[in-house]
Amino acid sequence: MPERRPYVAANWKMHKTVEEAEAFLGEFLPRAPGPEGPEVVICPSFLALRAAVAHCAGTAVRVAAQNMHGEAEGAFTGEVSAPMLLEAGVEAVVLGHSERRQLFGESDEALAGKVPAALAAGLEPILCVGETEEARDTGQTDAVLERQLQADLAEVESGGLGRVVVAYEPIWAIGTGRTATPEQAQEAIGFIRDLLRARGGGDATRIVYGGSVKPGNAAELMAQADIDGALVGGASLDPEDFAAIVDAA
Repeated sequence: MPERRPYVAANWKMHKTVEEAEAFLGEFLPRAPGPEGPEVVICPSFLALRAAVAHCAGTAVRVAAQNMHGEAEGAFTGEVSAPMLLEAGVEAVVLGHSERRQLFGESDEALAGKVPAALAAGLEPILCVGETEEARDTGQTDAVLERQLQADLAEVESGGLGRVVVAYEPIWAIGTGRTATPEQAQEAIGFIRDLLRARGGGDATRIVYGGSVKPGNAAELMAQADIDGALVGGASLDPEDFAAIVDAA
């Protein structure tokens, strides 16, 4: 079984101007681990990507975008393509976050094109999946996760699964202060790993948890057998809190 390097990403969502992003990195980077520690990824807004890349140069911290279009170019007003992200120095991209799915109508069909497009461009996809509170309460968690994963990764060959990071983010735990218990998170992520293992990629793929991760619960969550790290939202906006979560990985 391959050893999976811990992975901790900061999803800033629509927060932090360029100046604020630079100030955060000025505080965080001196505390960031080197190449032997957990892999750390910062996901700022599009406008702050270049500044983040410049500040992280020479460190082990990588920069990811929060979204991209599946086509390399075209008449898609307001969208950003993989070649544009590469030119900015970006190395990874968040795809399928629940806010993109719920608020902007991003579909599994769209993600089935975006994930392989990111891989083909040399970007690391951070694919988010997760169930609603209603699905959780009615016992549909596994069915939702299987549907999302099978659809979103339909065009990814088994050999490419190890290049995808999967983030399990139960929608009922995002920004609500409610967190899945370590046992709930492990159960869902273990199910995801089994699905990927059936396709030949479960042992190599890093699967992280997201949903109200904080310094106080990060260590217990990431200590679970199949949880390889965290995709952090609100707590990643504070450099001290985010550094504490990274230290727990």
